[in-house]
Amino acid sequence: MIAWQLANALKLQVYSLIKTGAVARDFDCADQLRRSAAAPPRLIAEGFGRYLPGDFSRYLRTANAELSETLDALRDGVDRGYFTREQIEPLTRLAKRDSKATTRLIAYLRTAQAPHEPRRRTPP
Repeated sequence: MIAWQLANALKLQVYSLIKTGAVARDFDCADQLRRSAAAPPRLIAEGFGRYLPGDFSRYLRTANAELSETLDALRDGVDRGYFTREQIEPLTRLAKRDSKATTRLIAYLRTAQAPHEPRRRTPP
């Protein structure tokens, strides 16, 4: 699933960005980035496992909110002098691509039918 792949790629890039430099010594900032970046792939996977379009959509909306939080935390890192705008630009583009993919998946789920459970045979 594209939305999960993009979210996971963003997570890995955030992990790489925060493991060195001044941000690595600011535990609160690094932890906030780590948690917000880790949430979208986890939420997408959990929502997919619910098997119902409505449930999945709720998890996707929360994943989208976490993507916004990650973007804000990256901008905060620039404001604190931990990153340059050039450093976070690829991550920003990736987060926006993922948000777009997630939003399109939510739109698709609005028209999707829930899977039908197999009929159980009753004994004669």
